[in-house]
Amino acid sequence: MKKTSFYLISLFFFYKSFLFAYSTNPSDFVNELVTDAINTLSDKNLNKEQKANFIEKVAIENVDISALGLYTLGELRKSSNKDDIFNYQKSFEKYFLKSLTSRLTDYSSSKFFILGVDKKSANYTIVNSKVVPDDGDPEVIIDWRIYTKNPDKPLIRDLIVEGLSLARTQKEEFASILSSNNNDIKILIGKLEEFVNN
Repeated sequence: MKKTSFYLISLFFFYKSFLFAYSTNPSDFVNELVTDAINTLSDKNLNKEQKANFIEKVAIENVDISALGLYTLGELRKSSNKDDIFNYQKSFEKYFLKSLTSRLTDYSSSKFFILGVDKKSANYTIVNSKVVPDDGDPEVIIDWRIYTKNPDKPLIRDLIVEGLSLARTQKEEFASILSSNNNDIKILIGKLEEFVNN
């Protein structure tokens, strides 16, 4: 009985972060989300599966995966049929989440600082930040592109790490695959599924 109670209490405290509503202010949104992620991913009491579940939940709720997928598809999104776009979007989400979880589940603790905010328009805000690893590795400058068309639900559209856009890099990688395969979106979908299943 005691073990069951302990398990339920532990489950509640682990999943409380999933229920936490981050601020609608872009700067606070990024700060709260990253702080929550750092605390969770550096928790030695959580296993890889729990951390992966956390990452997926946070990404699905706070990253504009659909828009990111269409952006990385490039001009082909305008000429492909609806069924292919639908299948691509499903495969891209699985690809994106697996890629994210594989990189972050072994995360070690770092310090996070907001450096500034640049409101580009009513729809976009750039939040400037830096991450300082605890292990002595060099600090990393990260700019967060936050989509704020719905002011009550900010979403991450891109990360610019040391001046390099991750969305643009992904778009160029996909463009290379497509150009080598006669712009066949089905080939790209197959490549994404192959990554997910391996």
